[in-house]
Amino acid sequence: MNTKLTLRLDDHLIESAKEYSAKTGKSVSKIVSDFFVIIKNEKLKKSCSITPTVQSLKGVLKYSEFSEKDYKNYLEEKYL
Repeated sequence: MNTKLTLRLDDHLIESAKEYSAKTGKSVSKIVSDFFVIIKNEKLKKSCSITPTVQSLKGVLKYSEFSEKDYKNYLEEKYL
């Protein structure tokens, strides 16, 4: 269901939106709608946070004596 929304914006923003609309072939309503979808998706990304267990392990090997190369060598020996 589509519902009407009234926005109050500076004249220069409205003009920029109309120019962008003409350039892209999208209506200003579609541009605003797409922006709201982006905001919604950003909110969803933030709500899908890392579990406490994974968070506690994050960075634990940062100052380790083992390198990424050591780990790759270990995996190659184990699986090849």
